[in-house]
Amino acid sequence: MRQRVALAVSGAVLVFALLLACPVPGAAAGLAITDMAGRQVSFPGRPGRLVALGPGALRLVVYLGAQEQVVGVEQIEKDAREGRPYALAHPRLAELPTVSPGGPAGINKKPDLEGILRVRPEVVFVTYMEAGVAEEVQRLLRVPVVVLSYGRFGTFDEAVFASLRIAGRILGREERAEQVIAYVETGRHDLRQRVAGVPAATRPTVYVGGIGFRGTHGIESTDAEYVPFAWLEARNVVGDRAKEGHLFLDRETLLRLDPEVVFVDGGGLSHVGADYGRRPEYYRLLRAFRERKVFTLYPFNWYMTNVDTALADAYAVGRILYPERFRDIDLQRRVNEIFRVLAGAPVYNEMERAYGSLGARPAFLDLAVLGRLRPRYRTQRSSHDHGRTKAESPTHPLVS
Repeated sequence: MRQRVALAVSGAVLVFALLLACPVPGAAAGLAITDMAGRQVSFPGRPGRLVALGPGALRLVVYLGAQEQVVGVEQIEKDAREGRPYALAHPRLAELPTVSPGGPAGINKKPDLEGILRVRPEVVFVTYMEAGVAEEVQRLLRVPVVVLSYGRFGTFDEAVFASLRIAGRILGREERAEQVIAYVETGRHDLRQRVAGVPAATRPTVYVGGIGFRGTHGIESTDAEYVPFAWLEARNVVGDRAKEGHLFLDRETLLRLDPEVVFVDGGGLSHVGADYGRRPEYYRLLRAFRERKVFTLYPFNWYMTNVDTALADAYAVGRILYPERFRDIDLQRRVNEIFRVLAGAPVYNEMERAYGSLGARPAFLDLAVLGRLRPRYRTQRSSHDHGRTKAESPTHPLVS
């Protein structure tokens, strides 16, 4: 009898030990990662509920297909969804509890700790937070805090790939992270291949105005490292005028540079259109405006880099500058594919309602003076320009 009891107990202990040794499905027992701030962060198991704070953090979660695990969002994600494909693709996110204000003012600051604790996350992803601040937030929340990054502001940096891999590993979505990275890299490679062999001397000179930088601006706001131009090796006329990134170019210099083709960022379209109405004589001195080689692009630097939008813009630029090399591209179909693969839904129509057709000529080109501009220049509220006017119903382009 005693022998049978001993055997039964031994068997139960063995089963219990085996259960302990076998990982629970979905668990990440003993997982430790190094985040983008160089911190070691450990997890007792695979986190389910999550919060993503700071510029672009929620976008990375959506790219990984983990939006259903999000239990709270920043207020900025509710206030200004326009122009961000990941937010347009998942309107449910705007209905979640608000956990912190967010926005540029919140970068590298302690978030609303009470708001975060109310939704009981098991991991907090945050961008652009220094290691010391992240450690303090983690200590106060008693929840793992993982710092992610897109690299330098206002551009495309492969640091975003490292962030996707870190978050993917934590959430058990490593395969999805690699799929996203491969898709973006395949697109960039395709763009390079399409323009390979075009002699530098025959590439048209280009300029982009209306770039957002701590607010929205007009034609003078530009970027020396504009991502779609860089991916296509386009001849950006301001490419050698700044060490990196954004700059304000004075009007006289723009006249002197006189680019062959001008693009206008959708976020600053209303400013450029209103300025064109006030001083059309200035714009007529620019050959791109005289020859109607002016086109609208979508703003991709909107709460950090919308990689999908940058890729979409690059295809639009390529189709305008090198129509023979992009003749097989149905732009709307290609852009919807990009949004579907990365953001999770084909939201071209929503972007078009906000900014007009991608690669279209702005409607203001047809309006010579402010008196004619007003009757045909419809207005709508815009989260980019805090209620200023926006051009709508642009015409479709063909570079003549």
